[in-house]
This record gives sequence, C-alpha cells and structure tokens, in this order.
Amino acid sequence: MKLLYSLLVTFVLLSPFQTFATPQQATKQDKLNQEMLKKVENAKVRLAQTETDVSQARAKLALTLNALEREVIALRESTSVARRKNDEKTLGLSQLENRLAQWQEQQVFQENVLNRFLMQEGKKTAELEKLSLFEKVDAVLPIAKTALANQNPAFRQQQVIMKNGELSEGQTLSLGPVTWFVTRQSQQAGLASVTSNHPHPHAQVAFDEDDTERLLDLIETKIGFVTFDPTLGRAATQEQSGQSLQEHVTNGGMWVIPIIAFGLIAVSIALFKVVQLWRLPKVQTVLSSAALQGVLKQSSKNEFVGMQRELIDIAQRTQTTYERDDELFSTLQKFKYKLEKFNGAIAVTAAVAPLLGLLGTVSGMIETFRMMTAFGSSDPEIISGGIAKALVTTELGLVVAIPALILNAVLSRKAKHYYEGLEGFALLLSGDDKAQASASRNPHYTGAPS
Repeated sequence: MKLLYSLLVTFVLLSPFQTFATPQQATKQDKLNQEMLKKVENAKVRLAQTETDVSQARAKLALTLNALEREVIALRESTSVARRKNDEKTLGLSQLENRLAQWQEQQVFQENVLNRFLMQEGKKTAELEKLSLFEKVDAVLPIAKTALANQNPAFRQQQVIMKNGELSEGQTLSLGPVTWFVTRQSQQAGLASVTSNHPHPHAQVAFDEDDTERLLDLIETKIGFVTFDPTLGRAATQEQSGQSLQEHVTNGGMWVIPIIAFGLIAVSIALFKVVQLWRLPKVQTVLSSAALQGVLKQSSKNEFVGMQRELIDIAQRTQTTYERDDELFSTLQKFKYKLEKFNGAIAVTAAVAPLLGLLGTVSGMIETFRMMTAFGSSDPEIISGGIAKALVTTELGLVVAIPALILNAVLSRKAKHYYEGLEGFALLLSGDDKAQASASRNPHYTGAPS
C-alpha cells in the first residue's frame, strides 16, 4: 500500500512538466507511466491475494481454536472424574464408619427376616439364637426347595393328624401354601396345615359331604373343583380363638371386679332415681299472687300434692313472714337434697371407671414387659396377646363410664328442672303477704295449727 501511494504521488508531481518536454522525453515519460500503471495493477492483485490468504488463515485458526477448546473441556471432565475416583479411594474414617453402620443395619434386617421366617416354620427363639447367619440361610434352603416342589401338585400317600389327635392314613395334595387331605377310612376331607418341624400335616378345616365328594372325584378323574381357604387358615384360627363375653371379661384380671361393681352400683342407683323422679307429681304453674289467692280459695287440696302441697301448708300455718320464709327455705333445701340424692355416686362412677381401666391396662403392660424380659420380644404372639388382655380393662372402664355419664346428666337435669319449679312456687308464696290471712278462710286447709 505504501509503494502504490508513493507512485501515485510521483505521477501527480511529474504530470505538469509534460507540456514542456521534447518528443523523446514525452515517449520516455509515457513508458514510465505505463510501467507505473502496471506496477499499480500488480500491487492491487497482490493486495487482493493477500486479503484472501488472510481470510483463509483466519478460518483455519478459528477451527483449530474450537477444536482446542473442546479438547480442554474433555480434559476438564476427565480430570474431575479422576479426582472423584481419587477422593473415593481416600475416604475419611467417619465416612467408612457410616458405611459400616449401614451394612450392619442391613445385616440385622436380613437376620430378622430370616428369624421371622424360621419362627413361622416352627423354630424356637432359643434355637435361633445359637445359629449364625450362614446357618440360618442353610436352614431356609430346604424349606425353599420344598416350596418349589409343591408347585408341581400331585396326590401322595401320607398320614394326617386329625382334630381329635388320631393319626389317620390318607392322601394329601399341596399347591403352594395350601394343602388338602382325604382319608379313606373315615371318608373325611378338608384343609390341613403343614409345618417344617412336624412330618405329618394337621387337619385344620373339615369339608362337608359335597366338598368331600368333589375332592374324591378329583383323585379319580384328575379333573374337578376344590375348595380352599383364601386366608390360609386364619379364618379358622380366628373362629377357634373366638371368646365369649365371660371369657373376654375374665381376661381383664382382678381390676375387672371393681369396675363391674361400680357399674352395678351406678345402674341400681340410676333405676331407683328414674322411678323416684318420674313418679313425682307435676308442679302446678301459678303466674301471679292474685292467681295464687284465687287458686287457694277455689281449689281442692288434690290439685296441689306432694312437695308443692307442703310448701302451701307452710305458707298457711306460719304467723310471720320471717318464720314463713325460713321454713320455706329450709324445706326447699330438704327437697333439693332429696332430688339430688345418690346422683353423686353415678358421677363418681363415671369418673372412677376409666381410671380403674387405665390402672388395669398399666398392670397388664407391666406383666407383658415381664414376659418379654423372660422369653424375649421376637415372638409377636406374646406381645400382642399381653397387650390385648391389658386393654380389656380400659374397654370395660369406658363401657361403664359413658352410660354413667349420660345417666348422671339426664337425672341431674330432671332434678334441677323439678327443683326450679318448686323454687319459683316458693318465691311466689314468699312474696304473698296475704297467704297467712287465707288460712282461716280456706275451707280446704289441712295444715297443722301454729
């Protein structure tokens, strides 16, 4: 670019002197100009070629740069993976302890599963405590093989233990966890339970005649329908373990006795109070003192009976208002005591029965924990049976307390309502200063003379 610029400047400076040159000089000058133009054209061509070369080199450098950047990213990823692997090789002591604790928990879980399975097959807790983990696995393997063999059902000759304890010869068919039996001698059939600790199946459910015939047809024809228990004997076990009301209550222990005693006392008192309160005569309603005077003059003594009659007699036989009010108040207190008498015993029963039930439950739980200490906690039947017996007293306490609470509320409301009627009538008599004067004029007065 600098060469081209210098040639142009030289051409411009020499152009004014061309008019004064000779023909030879002019010819020489033309040659120089042509050479200069050729050089300029060549310079332009070289410049264009240089620019093209620069663009191509720049594109190649960009591709190379992208490739290098991708290589750097890949190296970074491989470096992080290698660093992570190196960190895993150099784990700290705490991390190793955590992993060891997790593996130990997993081993305990697997051992508990094996213990539960072997206990379901009849193994005892004391026997399992002596076995190692590998020995327990070896004990499970033959059971698994037997279960696998049961997947191919076929009748086979085998002795069956009947419900009466008799050992009878018969045929059994096992399909998975379900086993059927048929005895030719007694012509009995049903479902049996099989355990690994006993060589003979035990009859559990007996079939009726129709189901027995179907099972016999299956033996003869190899085709037929059979009956089975989808609960795998749990329904039969539940039926056998059913308890009567007396047995259920007896399982509660000694604390059932005071709870039942409180319940009987509350029921007796409630029956007595029901008879007493519902046999009381209805309180006659009087709206005003004037109406009371009219009723006292015109009514017979049969219209006011019971406690209301006693209040009228007090108002008619007393001499002064102070004496009348004192006697009315004293009599009302006696009526209130009579109406509410024994209601407190029902309330006490409603409060004490749940506490006695809770006391029985706590005693039962203590006994359950004592059994767990003696025989271990691996047998769920020991724990569930003890808890079920312990909760009987709580159930019975609530059964006694809830009706007692309802009866106390109903009887107290009835007594309070009746007393409020007597109290209102007594206040009406207390405000009537003419009640004493009516005593001499009332032909139906039967009160005692003052």
